[in-house]
Amino acid sequence: MPKTEQAGGKRVSPTRRAAVGFAVLAGLALLLPTPLVLWGAVGLLTAVVLDALSVRPAVDVSRSVPTILSRGVPAPMSVAVAGTGVVRQVAPPDLAVTPAVGGPVLEASVTAKRRGRHTLPSPALRRVGPLGLGRWDRWTVTEPAELTVYPDLHAARRLAAAVRSGTFADAGLRIRGPLGLGTEFESIRDYQPDDDIRQVNWRATERMQRPMSNIYRVEQDRDVVCVVDTGRLMAAPLGNDRTRLDAALDAVAAVAMAADVLGDRVGVVAFDRDVRRQVRPRRNGSDAVVGAVYDLEPTDIESDYELAFRTVGGSKRALVLVLTDLLEESAAKPLVAAAPVLARKHAVVVAGSTDPDLDSLLTTQPELPIDAYAAAVAVDVLDARRRAVARLEATGVSVLEAAPGSLATACITAYLRLKARARL
Repeated sequence: MPKTEQAGGKRVSPTRRAAVGFAVLAGLALLLPTPLVLWGAVGLLTAVVLDALSVRPAVDVSRSVPTILSRGVPAPMSVAVAGTGVVRQVAPPDLAVTPAVGGPVLEASVTAKRRGRHTLPSPALRRVGPLGLGRWDRWTVTEPAELTVYPDLHAARRLAAAVRSGTFADAGLRIRGPLGLGTEFESIRDYQPDDDIRQVNWRATERMQRPMSNIYRVEQDRDVVCVVDTGRLMAAPLGNDRTRLDAALDAVAAVAMAADVLGDRVGVVAFDRDVRRQVRPRRNGSDAVVGAVYDLEPTDIESDYELAFRTVGGSKRALVLVLTDLLEESAAKPLVAAAPVLARKHAVVVAGSTDPDLDSLLTTQPELPIDAYAAAVAVDVLDARRRAVARLEATGVSVLEAAPGSLATACITAYLRLKARARL
């Protein structure tokens, strides 16, 4: 919201025009008497000071910036000066402002690179005097703005809206809003070419003399628990704009909003060596889930899967979505050992992001010998990952991997498939 100018750092300085004037006087010192040149310099300096002081009076500066952002999503920001002046909006490394300079009205966008709470400093104001010789710089013209940065909620809301409208689909999955091949009878309607043969109501077909289908509602009031690993492996970068934990929390937000749409309860457990955050499953729980984990950062310690799974295991049957990394086969051993604790009672899906750097090593033609060596290492790493996935699946756990930008979609797809098959 708009702010009024506050006291802050100030500076009087000459402009480029004044610098040219002093350079001319320095050249004239070779031709004119020294006292005359000195008097000229004093006069020019006095003009610079008086010119800068003429624009010293405070002016109203207003800044409009949203206080809630989504990571990686630009948001509009404007800074307006009541009069003349040029505004510069500086930003910390975790925020980017484009463009950063303008005036007297700066229309820009602010993009958050990291989740959590960040401070956007006050913009700086520069005003040039009417003679163009002196300028007045004021470094603090509004109060700093406290910004809260969440995961990518825009993408999560789009996916939840697609689930609500029935337009969310992938190959082999057909969902009509909250309807599908559930077990709760909903209604009878005319047979459609894409209906499953198990939906045909033979008595109604005989009575109506045309094919009729049963519609079953996918069960509601089921539990969905997102288990988020925040250990050292989740600090690995995925490209230049996110970490594995960023991609995981984007998926958590999307699944939580989809659960709200489908009438299920959703909760979250975030862990490393200890349980860092926990929200028990609840209806319309997406706000509580996102609010609990949005500012989490990965730690540099190993994660205790057994502890996390014990925290979840005592609840009623649920979809347990474990968001972690399977890159290291040795690091996956504790996960493989602990998975049967959950798989006996719950529907368990272990989800992770693929590594675009590894994929590019295998798809790019080597140009140097070192490129071939790097590709060979990538093959070994991916083979180790496949072995870890096979060991997990042998315990009854489903495993999915997707590109960082598609992980949320893949998790919702797995969620809808389990509901459609009455696995929850």
